[in-house]
Amino acid sequence: MAVLETIRNFFLVGVPREDVEIIPAPPCEYSVHPLTIDHLTEVLRLNIRCFTNGDNYTKHTFDYLLKEPRTLSYFIRTEKGDLVAFAFVMVDENGAAHLTTIGVAPEHRRRGLALMLLEHIEAALRNRDVGTIVLEVRVGNTAAQELYLNNGYNVVQRIAKYYNNGEDCFLMMKAINQT
Repeated sequence: MAVLETIRNFFLVGVPREDVEIIPAPPCEYSVHPLTIDHLTEVLRLNIRCFTNGDNYTKHTFDYLLKEPRTLSYFIRTEKGDLVAFAFVMVDENGAAHLTTIGVAPEHRRRGLALMLLEHIEAALRNRDVGTIVLEVRVGNTAAQELYLNNGYNVVQRIAKYYNNGEDCFLMMKAINQT
């Protein structure tokens, strides 16, 4: 039975759910922290809640990202200790970074948490002399596009059928080490 559970967890992805009413969380204080492998279970739970369209990462993918030395990963906690947002960025040997995923708990959205993570990541990348960051965003995710556009990202390409459901994405880029 343990073998079956291990195999199931290896391929575990979020199951699309029916729409549920989202009740905003009460106002609170937030803080950014580095993610470690010790946070894997919490990140998996939040990932499923953030990405209900089936494009969430597997346990195996998060395990890889958390153990990969070229990955920078951060999370946001509330003052009560709840993990409510996360972000992962991979840095390559050529001085470029790829924001692979950023998620915010539905009840904590529209509070600037994605921006807080984005600014934290960009500062960490500048400290490492990384000059460019790229990301992909769904064509239909106008809220995320607005966040990125308002913070200096530019659309450089539209990629057809990028996501599992066939939706296109925009490839966006920003030079972050400008002097």
